[in-house]
Amino acid sequence: MILLDAYALVALVAEEPAADEVEGLLRAGDARVVVINLAEAVDVARRVHEYDPGDVRRALEPLLIGGALEAVPSDEDIAWAAAELRSRHYDKKTCALSMADCFLLAHAVAGEEIATSDPPLAHVAREEGIGVVTLPDSHGARP
Repeated sequence: MILLDAYALVALVAEEPAADEVEGLLRAGDARVVVINLAEAVDVARRVHEYDPGDVRRALEPLLIGGALEAVPSDEDIAWAAAELRSRHYDKKTCALSMADCFLLAHAVAGEEIATSDPPLAHVAREEGIGVVTLPDSHGARP
């Protein structure tokens, strides 16, 4: 299984350079998204890319309903693990991990890989022994 970060979903919705790779991961049938990362993706698509909320829903909801993408809820143990990861790795200037990133990492320590284009997230994942599928960022560069 592979966990998609928020950027992977934003890339899909916004048809950014990583969209084709994300579609491939979805077609492979082993893609999941942590619910907080889904919320972050919707927020970024709306706030940063100024997409209509209905358009974002129409792009993502069929993937969730159709089974191409499984939404994964977090429990109390994951919350504790995410907080611990953030307290160990977060630095405002050199490693600005969001709390959503830390939830993604906390889920992935159970043996799953993550798909991301976020350099700090990829770095911490590797430090924690988590496999990383690197996606190109909005300019086509990889972390």
